[in-house]
Amino acid sequence: MSTIDENYPKKSGTELSDEQVKQLAIQNMQRQEIKSSNFPTEMISLPSKGLVYPEGSFLRSGTVEMKYMTAREEDILTSQNLIKQGIVLDTLMKSMIVSPINFNELVIGDKNALMIAARVLGYGKDYSVTVTCPECANKNQIHINLAELPEQTIPENSIMITPGVFEFTLPQSKRIINFKLMNTGINNQITKDLQITKKSIKGTGNVDRELTTRLKYLIVSVDENFDRKYIENFVDNEFFAMDSKALRTYMKSVSPDLKFQKSFVCNECNYEEEALEFVVDTNFFWPKS
Repeated sequence: MSTIDENYPKKSGTELSDEQVKQLAIQNMQRQEIKSSNFPTEMISLPSKGLVYPEGSFLRSGTVEMKYMTAREEDILTSQNLIKQGIVLDTLMKSMIVSPINFNELVIGDKNALMIAARVLGYGKDYSVTVTCPECANKNQIHINLAELPEQTIPENSIMITPGVFEFTLPQSKRIINFKLMNTGINNQITKDLQITKKSIKGTGNVDRELTTRLKYLIVSVDENFDRKYIENFVDNEFFAMDSKALRTYMKSVSPDLKFQKSFVCNECNYEEEALEFVVDTNFFWPKS
């Protein structure tokens, strides 16, 4: 089982903006409406089992209550304004979540689980997707039961220093890295920062720094040094490529999530794969009539 050191330094939470307070008030009102109307809901289990969230967080319970999709949520799905802003699915999930969670606190794997749950509570568990055979390139239509997707849980031999923060020793330099898992709030902030950066370097020939930007956000300390400038300098000037790749591989291995995989047999060449990865397409939330 992952070990936790309660003495690990904790950062205080950031204050909510006026807009965030407003949105929370609206969501609380919606939850009360759902509770008072006895609208059907389901408890959704999170791949993390709540282990990556601090004490006091509602997500620590490892479950989130969601209501069934209604025509109101279909309005969200068809909102061109939300689609254009790239926030349509986040808005949909927030509308369906009944539990009083902090949405930005959700690690990406748990958010994926809630996205799948939203689809099941809206249009059912059956989903068809086209996959290309790795052997003969034939396109196959496969049918998936979304309620049976396997989970990737936190490995028992991982070193979790404090909820959501893991330790990893770099194989080449032997330096000790503590990092946190990507969550919704961090991912949104990275996206904004990258958009600003891309605008500033457009046409200049400068290098896009997406990889190093993400690492700077997720690394908490290097050899127990928590200074942000120290960490940024390490990522920019001292981080061996071999170590960087090893860290990113380890990050992925300890990140709880759903596995978008399905056993596969090609209907053309009979090629078989026990766990072929698939991606959701535009019909996932907008199924054909």
